[in-house]
Parts: sequence; structure tokens; C-alpha cells
Amino acid sequence: MNYFQVFVKILILIIFLLGSASWAEDSNRRTPIVKAVEKIGASVVNINTEEAAPAVRNPFRDSRNPFFDQFFKEFFPRLNNNRRSLGSGVIIHPEGYILTNEHVVAKATSIKVTLIDKREFDARLVGADIKSDLAVIKIETKDNLPHVDLGRSDDLMIGETVIAIGNPFGLQHTVTTGIISALHRSIKGGKNRVYRGFIQLDASINPGNSGGPLLNINGLLIGINTAIFKQAEGIGFAIPINKAKRIINDLIRYGKVRRGWLGVSVQGMTKEMRRFFHIDTIRGVVVTQVMEGSPGARAGLKQGDVILSLENNEVSDKSDYSERVSTYPVGNTIYMKILRDGKERALSLKVSLLPKSRVVDYVQNWLGFTVNKIQQSSARRYRLATSQGVVVTSVTPNSVGGKIGIQPGDIIRQVNQVRIENEKDFRMAIVKAAGRDSVLILIQRGQNGYYVTLEP
Repeated sequence: MNYFQVFVKILILIIFLLGSASWAEDSNRRTPIVKAVEKIGASVVNINTEEAAPAVRNPFRDSRNPFFDQFFKEFFPRLNNNRRSLGSGVIIHPEGYILTNEHVVAKATSIKVTLIDKREFDARLVGADIKSDLAVIKIETKDNLPHVDLGRSDDLMIGETVIAIGNPFGLQHTVTTGIISALHRSIKGGKNRVYRGFIQLDASINPGNSGGPLLNINGLLIGINTAIFKQAEGIGFAIPINKAKRIINDLIRYGKVRRGWLGVSVQGMTKEMRRFFHIDTIRGVVVTQVMEGSPGARAGLKQGDVILSLENNEVSDKSDYSERVSTYPVGNTIYMKILRDGKERALSLKVSLLPKSRVVDYVQNWLGFTVNKIQQSSARRYRLATSQGVVVTSVTPNSVGGKIGIQPGDIIRQVNQVRIENEKDFRMAIVKAAGRDSVLILIQRGQNGYYVTLEP
């Protein structure tokens, strides 16, 4: 072997060692976070919406001189253009279904979606739910789109590393990381509303991040980022994916969430009740009524039971209970822990719609009155001047309806802002209203109309 061959072999060995070192360095740099971003980055989209701005009247308008109209348009163009907003979303199905926040697409007259490869699509709203602040939109393409796998949020750990991807302030595909700071967080929003059950993380969720994915270290979707706390710095919130899972199918199939009926009435715990039940902390609600044949009755709930938790999450008060129950659409099963006779028990309850055949019983037992169609006899008896709506024929003293002031002869014109023309309309409206924690009714008495809110 001559010197030249030795030199060549040594050179090859050096190149190999340098390449190996470079590969090892790259391997060390490709952390789980990098891998997670590489895995699902292409499924994150930018959402651009347009909302029609209120018409602004030109104070200088003069039909005889159009100069002022042109002046107004040129110098105040923003007052005449549609308003634009930015948000994020994540593809959850290869056919183009995208999960985002309801407030990102609310009131939008047009929705544009931009993928990471700069392709732009018109999107249509499939379904939205203001109560959960979730929406599903869809883009049409013949290609199978990259999509994220849904994880779970019932096993999250405080201190766990999480990844947020979105488009804050229009900066596309911005990645931030942090840890889970708290779970089951409740915060106050606008119009005296309380948002419950959020994941709190130590990364800011700014406008434009809304609707983007929150991922765990394995690149699985565990939440939808939501910017609702404007004063926060270094604090973000996300909707748990388990909550979203329960309503996605309803949004896709029906365009809305079909909230069901449990046939269970509850009240909050007082200090005296906590002492009676030997409960040290402020938690739980007491079952005050269970309707015969209802989902609650079939599950075995009884009057006097204390509901302690839903899906292993403690129930703090009646509002918390109502909010959590409302996230379970028709067909879902709620697993709960109750306290009965000093012992804790586990029950499962399947959410269903109120059967039309039980509407009369529900209205009488839960709302405290009976109704009938407006006939000539009832029109004469109550001196009614209309045949539209249904007339209240009796009211149970000290019932929900009786305490709010409903009287025989009152005409019900609306239920939850649904117009009531006849008994059929009333039955259909009550079926939908039975799954809510309150019912808004428009009452007509004589020539006057007023709204009342009933909380069964």
C-alpha cells in the first residue's frame, strides 16, 4: 500500500467522522418539540374573515353636489370598507374540516383560509356554538389535506410542556412553548359571563392565535387556543379537546349543538347542607327533583342525592354544574359521582331529547303551568284579541312560573325567541328549551308584552 492510498483512506475516515458528528448534532437538536411541529405544522391554517361594517352616513351629503360624497369616500375610506379580522384554525379531517373558535368566524360575510404552502381557499361555515366558543368551517379540495390527530385532555398534568401554533397579529405559523399552569380554570368574560373549564398555560394567546392548536409533546391536539383575557400578559387559555370532541359531530351533522335533557333539577349547597352531608369543602349540588321516566331516573338518580363530580371533575356550584352539563350533546353519556346515605357511588347518564309526549308533564312539573290552544271559548273567557300563541290555563302556586308572576289568561308568544303560533310550535320550542338551564318566555297580557326568565 503506497502513501497515496493511505492518505485517501485517512481522508475518507475524517469525512465519515465529521459527517457522523454532524448527524449526531442534528439528531440532538431535533427535540420532541421540533418533531411535533414538523408533524402537524402543515395542518395549521390562517383564517381571514370579512364582516360587514355598519353603514356610515355622510354628514356632508348633498344630492345637488356629489363632490362631498367623493370627498367622504377618499378621506374616510375605513369607515366604508368591510372590517377584517385574523384568526387561526387546525385541520381535523383530510376532507377539509377545520376547527376554530366561534368568535373568529362570528358575523363573517366571507371566510378565507390560507395553508402553509400559501394556497388560499374560500371556506364555508359548517356549524358554530357560541356557548362553547367553537366552530367548524370547511374548504373544498380534491387533495387529502394534512390533519392533526385528536389527543385527550382528561390526563393533563400541571407543569406539562405544551406547544401553541397560530398566526398572532397576522404573523403566520408562529410557534410558542410553555407549560400547563392550571386546569379547570374559570375566568370572567364580557357581559357578566363566566368561562369555565379552561386549560391555563404560561404562553400569551394574542389576537390571531385564537382557534389555533394547543399540542402536547407528542404532537397530539389537546386544546384550542382562545384569546379572551385581554389584560393577561404571559397567560393563555385553551378549550380542552375532550370538550370539543363532544360537540364536533353535532356541529358537522346539524350545524349546531343539540343540547339534551336530563330530567333532573338541582340546587346549590348551603352551609347547613354541607354540615348535614358532612362535606368539608364547597362542592356539589343537591338533586331536588327527578322526572319520572327521564334520563336521570333511568340512571338511578334520586331526590336528595348530592352530585359531587362529572367525569372526575368536581362540581363547585349550580352554575358550574349547568355549564358542564351543557357541553354534553344528545347521545353522549355523562359519568358522575354522587353521595347517597353517606357513601359515594358512580352513575352513568345518557343525554336525550325531551320526548314530545312528555312536554305537558315537563311544563306542568318543571315550569309550573299548563297551556292550551286559543279557542273561541278561551278567547271570550280571557278577553283575548288574538288567536296566535298559546294561552296559560292554570298556574301552580309557588312554582317557578307562579313565583315569576305568570297568570291564567297570559298568552305565550315566544319561547327562547322562537315565535309561537300554535300548540305545535310550543311543543317543539319546549323540546329544544328543556336542555337549557333557563327558558326565556315572551308573555302578552292584554295589550302589553314582557319577557320572563324561568330557571327550572
